[in-house]
Amino acid sequence: MKLELYMFPTCPFCRRVFRYLESSGRTDVELHNIHENEEDFRRLITVGGMNQVPCLFIDGKPLYESLDIIAWLKAHPQEP
Repeated sequence: MKLELYMFPTCPFCRRVFRYLESSGRTDVELHNIHENEEDFRRLITVGGMNQVPCLFIDGKPLYESLDIIAWLKAHPQEP
């Protein structure tokens, strides 16, 4: 399963997801900073349909809202 988090570091909702990732020890989520990479920003809008972060792409399908992302990650633990 491919997990990609589209974010930027100063977003408070992104920081909530970061804190969860750090506390859970997950290493299977690829980070994409939309303020550092124009291609990532365009993909967020083109594929996700809106300019909203955090956005977790789960095998290419977007999931928005930090609490929903954290709930999904908790329900789907990292595979060994």
